[in-house]
Formats: sequence, structure tokens, C-alpha cells
Amino acid sequence: MAEIQLKDLAHSYAADPEHTTDYAIHQMNHVWEQGGAYALLGPSGCGKSTLLNIISGLVKPSHGSVLFDGVVMNDISPQDRNIAQVFQFPVIYDSMTVYDNLAFPLRNMKVIESEVDEKVRAVADILELNSILQQKANNLSADQKQKISMGRGLVRDDVSAILFDEPLTVIDPNLKWKLRRKLKQIHERYNLTMVYVTHDQLEASTFADKIALMYEGKIVQFGTPRELFENPNHTFVGYFIGSPGMNLLEIEVTAEGAKMGEITVCLNDQQRRLLKSAGNASLKLGIRPEFVQLSSQSNDESMPCTLVHTEDLGTYKIVTVMLGEHSIKVRLDEEQQVPEQNAYLNFPSQWLKFYADDYLIVTDETGDKS
Repeated sequence: MAEIQLKDLAHSYAADPEHTTDYAIHQMNHVWEQGGAYALLGPSGCGKSTLLNIISGLVKPSHGSVLFDGVVMNDISPQDRNIAQVFQFPVIYDSMTVYDNLAFPLRNMKVIESEVDEKVRAVADILELNSILQQKANNLSADQKQKISMGRGLVRDDVSAILFDEPLTVIDPNLKWKLRRKLKQIHERYNLTMVYVTHDQLEASTFADKIALMYEGKIVQFGTPRELFENPNHTFVGYFIGSPGMNLLEIEVTAEGAKMGEITVCLNDQQRRLLKSAGNASLKLGIRPEFVQLSSQSNDESMPCTLVHTEDLGTYKIVTVMLGEHSIKVRLDEEQQVPEQNAYLNFPSQWLKFYADDYLIVTDETGDKS
């Protein structure tokens, strides 16, 4: 397994890029440590697959370098990088048996047959393919074919990393959780370096120890699922992570606090000083729906609001309210009651996040900068 480093990496499909908009991948420096389970998360078109193909060697970067264990890989062919890549659609030989599909990479490397058999059966046991080893692959289900595709990477002892490009897209939803669990078990057993590309935050959170969240060709935050949820470093992270995403409101700083039209949110002295230090930047306040407090009783810092809609999702409710001209989402536990008449909102100070030109400037009530 290898440590993968991206050094001053950038990529454009244009022959002579002139503007930042010409780049599919903006300059970045990033490290995936040996043996880590990582997710590359983001919406369609943000550059995830391009970045994965640069790592595997299918695409050569316009600028910068890809290094495996400190060795520059830019001019090394994909087959010589010892990367196993599992694609969205299973890539296997339908005319071969499951056994021969799994054995194919080892036989290409001239591994002796007794070792081939030992490795194939060990991997088949992990992936629960033992019962169909002698079946032809063309009659198998999509999830079984994807298991074979994964297994072809696992049989090799020389693999630097396994890259997954949205591998569960074609899998029945009822089977996805089983395959995610299986991947996690494989990682824990073999200590493989794995990078998993997906647009699904649930897949990313359940598979990866750390998530690299991409937006418009940049990795805007790299951290654990909890870090991305509780402390989003960029407004896009707040919006993309969570269900629903973070409430984001444009604000102006006044002597009383953060003003949103006719509404003012109280701030402590340190929060006001740090917001003022942002100068002429565009300012936003963010708070997760989970942390907004909705009540039928007012207090000194509460703000009157108007109930618009309630979605009862069984284990929790999503309540939409209007705070002045602003639509706010509130997530309530199943047992919490929705006010029937008067309704008031509170934004707990410790859960307020503030952004200057979309980047976090206050991480918590103590006023630490990011």
C-alpha cells in the first residue's frame, strides 16, 4: 500500500488555459496516508472522477505531480502504478467463470497456480462468492459482478491503492448497505489505502474515516464526517452535508449584533469583533437545523417566526418557518411538539458559524479563527 500525495496539482482540459474557469482541478496539495479509508465527495461535475483518473494515470495532470511514497508518478503508465480501479459499472469478463475472473490479474503476473488458487479462494470467501466460483459471470446480478470487480483488485499483493469511482450506483438500494459494510470489513482486514468517489454523503460517511469534499474543482474541506457536520469550513460544506443542509443567511454587523433585514441576532463581543475584522467581505451566518430551537414560549433572545410547513418523517420532523423574509429549516426529534399558534426561534450562540466570502471565520463561541 502507498501514501498518495498530490503536490501543486492542477488540471485543465483546455490546451492553453488562461482563466481559473478553464480548470477542472484547481491547484491543490493533498495527502492520503497509507492504509487510510478516504471518500472523495461532491456533486456531479465538481472534478471527483477527473482527480481519481489523474491518480490512476488515466489522465496526465496539466500542472504539478502525483507521488506514491514520495516517487513522482506523472510519467508512469496506469498498469505500472499498481492501482486497482473499480468503476461505476462492473468491468469483468462475462465469458469467464467467477474463479477465472478473480484469477486473471494473478495469471497475467505469472503467479504459480497453487498461489493463485489460495488467493482466489481467500478473496472469494471474504466477498461471499465461494458458492458461485464455477458459474459464468454473464448470468450474475449487478451486485455479484461488482463484487468480482472489487475482488480482482484484492487478489493482488502489489496494489498501491484501490480507487472506487461511484461503485454502488447500479446496485439495488437494499444491497448497498451490505456492500458498504463489506468494503469496510475488507479495509480493516487488509489495511488497504482506499479512495472512494461518491456524490452520496451517506455512502461517504459510512465508508470513510476522512472525507475530502470537493466543490468547483477544489477540496474545500478535509476531515472526519463529524468535523464536516459540526464545523463546516465553507458555506458549500454546510449546505451539502446534513439533511437538510445548514441555514445560511446574509448579514450585516451592527452594534446590536448580526442584522438580517429587520431581524437582529444577538452576538457576544468577541463574535462582533471578528466579524468586523472581515472588512468589506460578504458575510453570512450559518446554523444547522438540528441546533435551531423552536418554541411556543418567548425569552429575551428569541425571535418571533411564522410556521409554514411541517414534514413528519417518522423519527424526526422538518419544520419550515419564516423569520422575517428568511426561510429557516428546523429539525425536531420525534417527541418534540410543533407550536400550534405563537412560535419563536432561538439561535444558540455556541452553534453559530460565520463566513466571510464563503469561508469560515469563527469556529465557536470562543472566537477561534479558521
